[in-house]
Amino acid sequence: MGEEEKSDRDRMTDFQAQFLAKEAGITEAQARELIELIGTDRASLLREARLLKSRLKPPDA
Repeated sequence: MGEEEKSDRDRMTDFQAQFLAKEAGITEAQARELIELIGTDRASLLREARLLKSRLKPPDA
């Protein structure tokens, strides 16, 4: 699917997923899943993404 075929919602989700992945250090796939579960509230997404990242990080030895 080309960029011109994507809906505005798909483009916004892409943008949010990229931002969230970069800001919180999670993958874009994880970010997309959070967006699907939580919605588009940026503060909530960042909070949950950071919690996810902290749970996935191995403890320091």
